[in-house]
Amino acid sequence: MSRSSKIAIVTGAGTGVGKAISAALLDHGYSVVMAGRRQEVLEKAAQEIGGAPVLLVTDVTDPASVKALFSKVKETFGRLDLLVNNAGIGAPPVPLEDLTFEQWQSVVDTNLTGAFLCTQEAFRIMKAQDPRGGRIINNGSVSAYAPRPLSAPYTATKHAILGLTKSTSLDGRAYDIACGQIDIGNAATDMAAKIASGVLQPNGTVMAEPTFDPAHVAEAVVYMAGLPLSANVLNMTVMATKMPFVGRG
Repeated sequence: MSRSSKIAIVTGAGTGVGKAISAALLDHGYSVVMAGRRQEVLEKAAQEIGGAPVLLVTDVTDPASVKALFSKVKETFGRLDLLVNNAGIGAPPVPLEDLTFEQWQSVVDTNLTGAFLCTQEAFRIMKAQDPRGGRIINNGSVSAYAPRPLSAPYTATKHAILGLTKSTSLDGRAYDIACGQIDIGNAATDMAAKIASGVLQPNGTVMAEPTFDPAHVAEAVVYMAGLPLSANVLNMTVMATKMPFVGRG
C-alpha cells in the first residue's frame, strides 16, 4: 500500500454495505483498514474485492478493542483521513414489550456506543496530525427519520446517530474534522434479505419491497469522502426509488 494515499477505516467491513464501501475506496486509491468481528469473514471479503486491504479484528462495543484498532492504524500509517462508522445490527422483530434487555443493549452497544467510541478515537488522531483534520461518515438509515414496525432498538439508535452526526460535525469544526451521514433505504444485503421477499408494513400487511445494489451506497460514500474538508455533505439519503418510504401508507 502507498503511504501517500489517504487512510480509511471501515467498520463492519466484512459484509454488505461495509464490504462495498471498502471495495470502492480501494478502487479510488485509498489505503483501507477493514474492521470487523470475525477474521474469516474479513478474509473472505478481502479475497472477493482484492486490493490488499489491512484486516483488523475489532469489536466496536469494546473500548479496549477500539483503542487497539486506532492505535494500530496510527502505528502503521501515521495518520487517519476517513472513518466510516458502518457496523450495525438489528433486534428480532417482536413486540416492543417482549424485547429482552439484552437484545436492546446489544443493538445500542453496537450501533450507537460503537460509533461513539470510534469517533472519539478518530478525533484524537485527526486533531493532532499534520495536516490536521479528516472526515467521519456515519451509516444512518431511513430509520433515522421513520421506523418500521417492531424495530424500536434499531430505530432509536439510528435516530441517535443523527444527533451524534450533528454533534460531531459541530465539535469537529475547530479541528477541520467534517462529519456527515448516509441514510440507506433497502440496500440488497444479507441483513435486509427479508425485505425483497416480504416485510411487515404499518397497516399489518406483508409486502415485498424494492431493493438496490449496495455499490450505489459505496459510490455516494466515495463522493462524500472526496470533498475538500471545507465542504461537507451533512446528510444524504440513498434508497430504492420505489420503496414505501416517502408518502403515506
